[in-house]
Amino acid sequence: MTAPHITTETVAQLVDDAVTAPSMHNAQPWKFVYRSDSNTVELHGDPERAMTRTDPNYRALHVGCAAALFNLRVSAVRHGLRAQVRLLPDDSQPWLLGAATIDGPSEEDHELATLHDALRRRHTSRFPFSDELVPDALMDGLRSAARLEGCRLTVPGDWHLETVLGLVRDAEHREDIDPLVRAETSAWTSRTQATTDARRDGIPAAAFGPRSSGRSAPVRDFGRDRPTPGRGWAVFEKRPQLALLGTATDTRVDWLRAGQALERVLLQATTDGLATSMTSQPLEWRELRWTVRDPAEAMGHVQMVLRLGYGPQGPDTPRRPVDEVLEVV
Repeated sequence: MTAPHITTETVAQLVDDAVTAPSMHNAQPWKFVYRSDSNTVELHGDPERAMTRTDPNYRALHVGCAAALFNLRVSAVRHGLRAQVRLLPDDSQPWLLGAATIDGPSEEDHELATLHDALRRRHTSRFPFSDELVPDALMDGLRSAARLEGCRLTVPGDWHLETVLGLVRDAEHREDIDPLVRAETSAWTSRTQATTDARRDGIPAAAFGPRSSGRSAPVRDFGRDRPTPGRGWAVFEKRPQLALLGTATDTRVDWLRAGQALERVLLQATTDGLATSMTSQPLEWRELRWTVRDPAEAMGHVQMVLRLGYGPQGPDTPRRPVDEVLEVV
């Protein structure tokens, strides 16, 4: 089969879709290199955009970059192409996280195209959700989405849910008393309510969501150290619906698989009409992360805690322009 000719404009469109992915503090720690001689898009991690205090081993950076890689796969199929991905393809380049060779379409990837419409509708929502339960059929679909990427998605039972929420509160307390963590978080937030100001990364105040007027909310409060005019208060759901995304082992490849699974689950949830957010605080502390897992489950390592439900989708957040993150060689 003759390899299709891929224009730089098409590559730019693929990357423009890819960068809609979530990343820790919306740091967008990725770089793309398109090698026209081999029709390959390389994904490189950018350690300059890492959270050195809360992500010292770059696990979250890998997860965020892999979410962008999944979006690239979705976009390729929507454009009548296919992205054949190799993870960590060159041991001599540790920041080369993946290489996607772009070629002709495959029937096996057809269902990826159905997720494309959710790319720009998926937003992290730090707003209260209703107490309406997510139907079992939808949860089964999200579990299937995780399995397609080689990961597991589990829903904690009552006792385990209380444990996870307790770990969230513990992590919040650790953040409060650690000035380096607070400074790191503050560096990636903005007091402006606008989502279209000059800054093209980080968390704008419009995406903070309201403060919780009751017990601790199951979302990170980015406005804790940044008083924001007009930011209100609200009551969050009594029993958050959480799901744990995990892997059997905890290698760099596992992190990259988890990032792709995370984005597949988030896009499927968005397609299903669900609002989502991520509650990663307990995973950022080595002493807490192991406790997040359910010892009765086969999942060995939790890679992300998701919050699911019915509520506002949350506002759009800024993205770096394609010409800043894409190099064509």
